[in-house]
Amino acid sequence: MKIGPIEVWPPVVLAPMAGITNAPFRVLCREQGGGLFVCEMITSRALAERNAKTMKMIRFAESERPRSLQLYGVDPRTVGRAVKMVAEEDLADHVDLNFGCPVPKVTRRGGGSALPYKRNLLRRILREAVANAGPLPVTMKMRMGIDDDHLTYLDAGRIAAEEGVAAVALHARTARQHYGGTADWDAIARLKEAVPEIPVLGNGDIWCADDALRMVARTGCDGVVVGRGCLGRPWLFADLANAFAGSPERARPSLGEVAATMARHATMMVETFDTERYAIADFRKHIGWYLKGFTVGAELRRKVTTAGSLDELREGLAELDPDQPWPPNTDTPRGKSGERGKVHLPDGWLDDPWDTVVPEDAESDVSGG
Repeated sequence: MKIGPIEVWPPVVLAPMAGITNAPFRVLCREQGGGLFVCEMITSRALAERNAKTMKMIRFAESERPRSLQLYGVDPRTVGRAVKMVAEEDLADHVDLNFGCPVPKVTRRGGGSALPYKRNLLRRILREAVANAGPLPVTMKMRMGIDDDHLTYLDAGRIAAEEGVAAVALHARTARQHYGGTADWDAIARLKEAVPEIPVLGNGDIWCADDALRMVARTGCDGVVVGRGCLGRPWLFADLANAFAGSPERARPSLGEVAATMARHATMMVETFDTERYAIADFRKHIGWYLKGFTVGAELRRKVTTAGSLDELREGLAELDPDQPWPPNTDTPRGKSGERGKVHLPDGWLDDPWDTVVPEDAESDVSGG
């Protein structure tokens, strides 16, 4: 698969996830297999204004090539400024635009998965991004729409192809579905039929490598985007590399091997963040994902999850049974799930799908989850 000038094999993308896909986690995943590994979502205004937190979030490890950066924005001029900065200052090799985030603090500003409803505003943003990207390929990630009554993905895909976007990725859920229900893989097939001239990547319900192969076979998509399926499981990218190479080999690490990966992950986070206590506290959300399916006593689990330092964490990890084998039946949903009762939108957002009015305070001056 080609994303502009970038050769991507296997055709796999690590989805940007707030608070997850920082440099340490990307490095762990990248070491397992090839693909594109995208940083956490960065707000265009925060980048253009050189917000201190944002500038730290866009740091890539020396081993990361190509470097993929995802931007979120609602104002075309602000997005254009941010993309131009990325290109001129060599901050990344690829820019992805976020039109898929369903969280209220994003959609109520008209951003993320709310934005493609405004077809002409979407076009203006894509045009500004592509015009300012220089040689960098611009891609976009989106959802099917706001809800079943306001589906936008086919129009958005056609607009993207017309404006020179290098590839589109579809999370086959609506914003209202959030992370609940079942992804509609047939929508990915319909999008591929609508825009055969550019690569289409599918996202949603890929919990193991064989799911990725099934998605490609069923939809005809050019590649896959993996999000929650790799939480606590960076070796999923080894499985994906094997699967796309035709090999049946799959990673099945013992608890000792998982513990070693956890210790390394935490160590890299301490090296990346300003303080050890903050890094270890941030790492705690990964612990349940790493230990999913393994038998770990309540007291030992508590000791590991409440560790306040790297030494305390390592001490707890050393008490895990290193010979315990990989548990069966773990290729199941990970991370947040569930639908939303409503999608939070700016007042009057659904009145006119063609206007280009940017809501007040649409652009956030900070990045992160």
